[in-house]
Formats: sequence, structure tokens, C-alpha cells
Amino acid sequence: MAGTITEIWRYPIKSHGSERLEQANLSPGQTLPGDRIWAVLHEAAKDAPDGWISCNNFTRVTKMPMLAAMRAVLSTDETRVTLTHPTRPDLELAPDTDEDLFLEWVRPLMDPSRAQPVRLVKAVDRGLTDSPEPTLSLNNLSSHRAVSQKIGRELNTLRWRGNVWLDGLGPWEEFEWVGRKIKLGTAELDVVEPIGRCLATAANPETGRRDADTLGALMDGWNHQNFGVYAVVTKSGVISEGDTAQLIA
Repeated sequence: MAGTITEIWRYPIKSHGSERLEQANLSPGQTLPGDRIWAVLHEAAKDAPDGWISCNNFTRVTKMPMLAAMRAVLSTDETRVTLTHPTRPDLELAPDTDEDLFLEWVRPLMDPSRAQPVRLVKAVDRGLTDSPEPTLSLNNLSSHRAVSQKIGRELNTLRWRGNVWLDGLGPWEEFEWVGRKIKLGTAELDVVEPIGRCLATAANPETGRRDADTLGALMDGWNHQNFGVYAVVTKSGVISEGDTAQLIA
């Protein structure tokens, strides 16, 4: 197996905007730098935001599809974020101190029938990923093309909200990596499990509206609802667009 890194993405505020990177430095036991530093606690949250908690406590694209169309650019010192959305004015803010400003800006994107956002929380020692372990999500462009073909039109890869995209592999080859070690650029990672997907993938990243039955296509075509795999960094290194990805164990 050998592929090529084509895209690297992070999401400074969980489910609230994406940012493409050309390069990233990975560290053992850590998420992608700048990825999911903050998350938005909603009014029905059951857990206190002390370290990692389940994604069910946060406002997400799964329940609020309009969030899919957000973009977020993190400042170099990781203290400020610039947010954009097709229906909202651009906004630059410091999430640590501008919580009220953020909540006011994002409120028109909320489904009023769902639990509303009430607080911005910050990661303590790691990014607030969906997985209990601090992981990166690896995604295969060939698998994405297979889903697009099943649905009958080209889909935007941002539906999957992945960290690293790889090309040059066979469809669904990524599932064969589970339990094995992969080298990305100069970093090494253990691939731990497939990623079970949710309704967030039905939302169009350009419009924020649900317009594709991605879960139905996965089940109908391949009898599962997984897409991509989670991986844990075991050896520090740099990953860049154009770098090689290969199994090493």
C-alpha cells in the first residue's frame, strides 16, 4: 500500500468551520495541531466539560446542518479565529474571551427545535475529537469517489470532516489498515478503528442543507455506515500535501 497526502484539514471549533493546511507537525498522543481546540456546549449537555466528553454534549452538524457551511481560520498564535458563512457577516474573535459575541453570531444558524448553544469550552490537553483517544481521521479519496458514484453526483469531501485525505489507494483499502502502523510524511501512526458516520455527512458544505443520503448509500452499497479510519500518532513528524503514505507494519 502506498498513497499520497492530497489535503490536510483542521476544525478549530468543533463542528463550526474548517481550515485547510499545507503542512502540520504531529506529536505522539496528540491530535492535529489546532484541531478542535474549542467546542460548543449545548443546553441539554449531561456532562461537565472537564477534559474529554462525548460529542453528544456539543452543538454539531448532525443536529444543526447549517453549520456545515462555516469556515474557520485560526491565528498563528491559536488565540483568534476568523469565521465565515454564506448567510452571516465575517467575524474575527477570541473564543476564550468573546463567548457572547460568538453565540450571538452563530445563533441564526441554529435549528430552534434543537438544544441551543450556551457555552464555548476549551480543550485541556488534547483536541475535542469524537473519539475518547486523541486521534486524527484518515480518509480515502477512492472511497469518497465510490460513494459519489453510488449517489449519482460528485460530493464535496468536506462532508466527512476528515483531517488527512489520501489518494492512490483502492476503494475501502483504508479498512485493511486497522491494527497496523502507517507512515505519513515523517510521522508514524497506529490505525485503530473505522469511523462510524452520522447524519452530519448529509449536509452540503457549501449550502448547509441536507441534500444527499450518504448513510443510505453506504448501507445500500457496502452494508455498513463507516467512512475513514481513526489513527493515533506514535512518532512525531511533519506531514505535508504531496507526502507519501505507506504501511510499515
